[in-house]
Amino acid sequence: MTPKEAIEFAKENGAKMVDLKFCDLLGTWQHFSVPISCLNEESFEEGFGFDGSSMRGWQVIHASDMLVMPDPNTVFMEPFCEQPTISFICNVVDPITKEAYSRDPRYIAQKAEIYLKSTGLADTAYFGPEAEFFIFNDIRFDQNERCGYYFIDSIEGRWNSGREENPNLGYKPRYKEGYFPVPPMDKFQDLRTEMVLEMQKVGVVAECQHHEVATGGQAEIDMRFAPLVKMGDNLMKYKYVIKNVAMRKGFTVTFMPKPIFNDNGSGMHVHQSLWKDGQNLFAGDRYGGLSELAFYYIGGILKHAPALCAFTNPITNSYKRLVPGFEAPVNLAYSSRNRSAAVRIPMYSPSPKEKRVEVRFPDPSCNGYLAFAAMLMAGLDGIENKIHPGEPLDKDIYSLTPEELKGVPSTPGSLEEAIKALEEDYEFLLKGNVFTEDVIEKWIERKRFEASEIQLRPHPWEFALYYDI
Repeated sequence: MTPKEAIEFAKENGAKMVDLKFCDLLGTWQHFSVPISCLNEESFEEGFGFDGSSMRGWQVIHASDMLVMPDPNTVFMEPFCEQPTISFICNVVDPITKEAYSRDPRYIAQKAEIYLKSTGLADTAYFGPEAEFFIFNDIRFDQNERCGYYFIDSIEGRWNSGREENPNLGYKPRYKEGYFPVPPMDKFQDLRTEMVLEMQKVGVVAECQHHEVATGGQAEIDMRFAPLVKMGDNLMKYKYVIKNVAMRKGFTVTFMPKPIFNDNGSGMHVHQSLWKDGQNLFAGDRYGGLSELAFYYIGGILKHAPALCAFTNPITNSYKRLVPGFEAPVNLAYSSRNRSAAVRIPMYSPSPKEKRVEVRFPDPSCNGYLAFAAMLMAGLDGIENKIHPGEPLDKDIYSLTPEELKGVPSTPGSLEEAIKALEEDYEFLLKGNVFTEDVIEKWIERKRFEASEIQLRPHPWEFALYYDI
């Protein structure tokens, strides 16, 4: 869509305001709005100014002026404003040089697509994330000098099976048994459907919605695969729509990987494939119906997985989910059909168009632009250096003995370990100037700060363990 067409779209829909959305380094959508009278064709070249020093991990205060540049191809009608409003997803640029900002996650994703084409290997990288989330009725949390707590509540929570609800009608999913009974056990069928329909209004195609394994309202809505940058945009819309639909119905949503102790956490399995001239390069006649190129891609993912986790599992809570012996695939192996492997080869269809790899260790707390770009760069490094992933592990990895698992590497056990892995292995990200040194340095600085903030604070369970010593 051209700027002129975008403006015409606004007129046709009676827009009175323009909302300008952009993604900060850590993956949160930020925005500000201007009257429709401020939008003209020159706006797409001149941009709109904002304070970059107020964004986490961005500009210093003495160089704070930045511009957002609306992308006309991303225009959609805002579904959650009282007044007719059009939204654009924007890139961030320097107001003096007009150069794209190195720490703009969307720009990093765009450079990853450019780099892919420059290799001549493929012209499109498709991504299809399956982001899980929790729908709660209530959430309270705080930590200060004298106390620390969180209280989660859900009409579906198994912990409420004995609560006086005047009346308590039961039908609360048992722990680890939320996948996936019909209503009335599933309380959120209609809410998830409303989320799907709102996604369609903003251009996100959903293929499936369902309850997930955990009690307390765990859910999943699957999006149709799309090219890397487009899917980065779609993931931002996905989270935005889900949170706002839940809010207007009196619920709250979290994409934290592990909000509930002793039940399944939320993952984000990411399906990936490379295409050239309309042909799927991952289809072949080898194990799982994959090509040799696809195996090299898997090899790159598995080799760089510890460093990738700094982007795909980027918060301290991520490692409450990535725990050996629980549901998340911590062992860096691959297999067909096997959901206990870090990389799975889906076997739903023999069609060459359906052949892909599914990377299963990421979670939905990630910045999609950065996570998708990083995984692509790891896969391309595997192809370039012909890194074969070895033999598949066609067993229930969770049931293997320590001796059987000897030699099978695993994901980091903490955010600190992931940061250290990234410090030791990031050269593959710098190819094509996709990621830059300053982005890596700032990311490590920010994530180390988050980890230190957790380390400083007493944990409630420490009192249970140690108060009487």
